[in-house]
Amino acid sequence: MTVTTVPTVLTARALLLDMDGTLVNSDAVVERIWRRWAERRGLDGDEVMKVAHGRQGHATMALLLPDRPMEQNHADNARMLAEETADVDGVVPIAGAGRFLASLRGLPHALVTSADVALSTARMAAAGLELPEIRITAECVGASKPDPEGFLKGAAELGVDPAQCVVFEDSAAGIAAGRSAGMRVVGVGTRADFHDPDVVVRDLTQVRVEATPDGGIRLYVG
Repeated sequence: MTVTTVPTVLTARALLLDMDGTLVNSDAVVERIWRRWAERRGLDGDEVMKVAHGRQGHATMALLLPDRPMEQNHADNARMLAEETADVDGVVPIAGAGRFLASLRGLPHALVTSADVALSTARMAAAGLELPEIRITAECVGASKPDPEGFLKGAAELGVDPAQCVVFEDSAAGIAAGRSAGMRVVGVGTRADFHDPDVVVRDLTQVRVEATPDGGIRLYVG
């Protein structure tokens, strides 16, 4: 893993934070539920897991089953969201996430997640993490990551130019969405390292946040 070892300093006006894999480690439940779905559909579970992270469920299904009617994908996605919301066994915080979120109090930031309201609330609670006041969830967008809509909406909600935002992401779809939005991306964890974010950290213990006198944010990464 190509973790940033020499500290990098980034300045921003706002931070946009993915949830799964970035703030919350939900890999155990994601694996359980997607592999069950793959088995029911006669698909290879390993191949499914290569694309399942970072997208809304129906978008993942459309990639895997391109000839399947979207109404079936949406119906399956609704059932899976209910399963995921009820199953928080093994959901834990990414190392450093609690301290990182506490350091952002009073600074412009938002959660931008492919999860819906119920799932994001359940997972953040299971991990013992505070939900940001501004949240862009699945209900807020018409297009899933890697489309940049969610990040652009987050910037708009905060009243910040997209170019002045820094995204924290772990997945290929999320990193692509941040880049498409014209934002710099801090990659979190092993998945991120394969998708060329601006910098990569092992976890959030490698990030320090400082308010600047002009109301901006200075990030020490690495």
